[in-house]
Amino acid sequence: MTRSERIADQLDWYWHKNLRPRLDGLTDEEYFWEPVRDCWSIRPRGTSAAPMPEGSGEWTPDFASPGPEPAPVTTIAWRLAHIIVDCLGHRVGWYFGGQGFDSETFAYAGTANEALKQLDEMYGRWNTGVRELSDADLDSPPAVGPEPYPMENRILHVNRELIHHGAEISLLRDLYRWQDGAAPRRI
Repeated sequence: MTRSERIADQLDWYWHKNLRPRLDGLTDEEYFWEPVRDCWSIRPRGTSAAPMPEGSGEWTPDFASPGPEPAPVTTIAWRLAHIIVDCLGHRVGWYFGGQGFDSETFAYAGTANEALKQLDEMYGRWNTGVRELSDADLDSPPAVGPEPYPMENRILHVNRELIHHGAEISLLRDLYRWQDGAAPRRI
């Protein structure tokens, strides 16, 4: 097994055993659920209260630069969009060629099912790209992108980001199921 296959397998195990099964059955109600006031989410164009909504489609994520302190709580919709575009999409384009996603031009998902399709596509492109890297590729900085560290460092960083944000989404699903002391429904 090559280094790149071992690195890809680390995330692939998490993806297939933890994160992706936890997303099965995600409803639009959960996708947009705001557990506290002033959450950041994905909203119909023109309805965001955030200073810099992004995206090119009918739906835009709440955004500000610099971000507010403390950072707002985000919905599952916002977190999935962050994984799809910021964690995976930019880097798939930079590191592996082909079409990358840009937060200004991306058409954000207005439903849970659409977001999961985008996530599956982007994860597949990421995993395939990682597996195709040689040891020399892993030891060198990426040819494109703002990050001057060895590719292996960049890949491990993205894996950590996906695991981190996936855990946040899983927690939001748990909180949604248990809100107001209600009995959990099976996911």
